[in-house]
Amino acid sequence: MTHSATTEPRGARKAPSTGGRRRPRGGKGPRRRWGRIVLLSVLVLVLAAGGVGYWLYRDLDNNIKGVDIDKAIGDDRPQKLPTSGQNILILGSDSRAGANAALHTGNVSGARSDTALVMHIPEGRKKAVAISIPRDTLVTRPQCTKADGSQVASARRVMFNSIYSQAGPACVVKTIEQISGVRMDHYVEIDFAGFKGLVDAIGGVSVTVDRDIHDSSSGLDLAAGTHRLDGTQALQFVRTRHGIGDGSDLGRIGLQQQFMIALLSEIKKQDLLGSPAKTYRIADELTAALTTDSELASLSKLAEFGRSLNGVDPSTMETIMLPVAYDKVDPNRVVAAEPQATQLWKAIRSDDTIPESAKKSPATGG
Repeated sequence: MTHSATTEPRGARKAPSTGGRRRPRGGKGPRRRWGRIVLLSVLVLVLAAGGVGYWLYRDLDNNIKGVDIDKAIGDDRPQKLPTSGQNILILGSDSRAGANAALHTGNVSGARSDTALVMHIPEGRKKAVAISIPRDTLVTRPQCTKADGSQVASARRVMFNSIYSQAGPACVVKTIEQISGVRMDHYVEIDFAGFKGLVDAIGGVSVTVDRDIHDSSSGLDLAAGTHRLDGTQALQFVRTRHGIGDGSDLGRIGLQQQFMIALLSEIKKQDLLGSPAKTYRIADELTAALTTDSELASLSKLAEFGRSLNGVDPSTMETIMLPVAYDKVDPNRVVAAEPQATQLWKAIRSDDTIPESAKKSPATGG
């Protein structure tokens, strides 16, 4: 959820003046709220696992796709947390193929990790923090093994969101682990169609806008007032930026916050466990769009993991952007800001409280 790909080619977006610097697409905001939607989707899926018959269970179980992260990466990985805390990489993929092609997600070929969050659940599993990684962050991509067994050489100064299409999800995990020193315990990916299906499965979400919104890029066309958004409209709503504010990524943050509150409220007031048919529809939509690491690639494993997270409330999850600074060579890109980034990852590695100084980013997109 976090930044959108519009029908404009990447790198061709216009942004308001920022003193000679074009605002990087990796500003804070959109991917953080999308990450909450992804987490919420996973939690809803876990609830669904207990309310269906065996044949339905098997059908849903077969929907889930798994990636053997351990096999792809090997032993060159950070140690696990010294506590019962967990780290989960959540990716929102922006493939333009299949069901996603009609969702106004742009005309870029292939798939990219439009959203990337490291969700840290400290020991006790009563709270969570999501660290968003700006997609325009320049990083060093390590040597990786693709799903077909071929090798992708290491490369410096590559855009973070390009790694998914160049080398696959396991390489995204490996890259994050190497730049952070933090072991990813699990991997969860959901695509645009999965988000659309979730909203449609719950019967839509109501939002109120105080002025007309017309955005030809996202496809959103709303008059001022209250609207019941279906899945397609909801996706357009959280991806709109041209129809509001100054046309930058910052303009849509308010819309995404508004929609997230509305979505959480809608799910909370619906008796999902009391409606097996609706629960199944939600689970079917999600499992068809869900990819996880092999350790979570079944309903029983997801349910077991979900039960361990019962104390976590997605609506109170803290969201932080990886501290970044404008790149000195290319001000349209960002790099990890120091010493903030080091302080942030150190706190995650030791399962400690993240210091406030590690949450401040020199490049805010503002």
